[in-house]
Amino acid sequence: MDPDTDIGGAQQRFPVTNQSAIAAARSEDHVVRQRAFDTILTSYWKPAYKYIRLKWQANNEDAKDLTQGFFANVFEKNHFANYDARKASFQTFLRTCLDGFVANERKERTRLKRGGDANHFQLDFLSAEDELAMQTSSDLSPEDYFHREWVRWMFTMSVDALRERCEASGRKIHFQLFEAYDLHDDPDSSVSYASLAKTFELEPATVNNYLAATRREFRRIVLDKLREITATDEEYRNEARSLLGVDVK
Repeated sequence: MDPDTDIGGAQQRFPVTNQSAIAAARSEDHVVRQRAFDTILTSYWKPAYKYIRLKWQANNEDAKDLTQGFFANVFEKNHFANYDARKASFQTFLRTCLDGFVANERKERTRLKRGGDANHFQLDFLSAEDELAMQTSSDLSPEDYFHREWVRWMFTMSVDALRERCEASGRKIHFQLFEAYDLHDDPDSSVSYASLAKTFELEPATVNNYLAATRREFRRIVLDKLREITATDEEYRNEARSLLGVDVK
């Protein structure tokens, strides 16, 4: 059996790579802080929006305003610099800050309106709404729901990054194989290396090699993103084990 059949592979070890954006958020350099904030925003805005819609029962427009307002507020006041990894995971810290922000907005009975800045972050709320519409009811707690949506968004971003890399490097067929075999969600479809070899006019061994290489690259992308948005090595290792089933140093 191919050891890379599963996305996680066989309990492989990967080195720590990128610097954490959580640490960079404390930088005195405005450019470094801005880059770190952009990374955090990209990784968390969609889970935050869905969380507000479901936990706080906010309508579409209010949830948009609250999401935009929350991230604008934490950046303007540099709240991420106050994060203490000894007290909680960054995800828990961010969610707690988000709850406090929404509660305060509700308490004051104001809807956050920032005029020309309302769409400053250019967030794709329409896609988030489409995803919400497709979701079935769940017994998950709000906290577990937030984490699940964060995981979902992490994998979505990683798949998009993989697609871009493959296309830019002339390996479009690598991604097409990966998409057909690892990303298909039709339980009634029968996809095998042999069927892919026939469809793409390749040898089965070539399909195996392309998929193995693409899975390794996908894992590296996921781990790089995790490294950026986790605050400590322990949190990074725990998330890598949870998402990919791999041990990282």
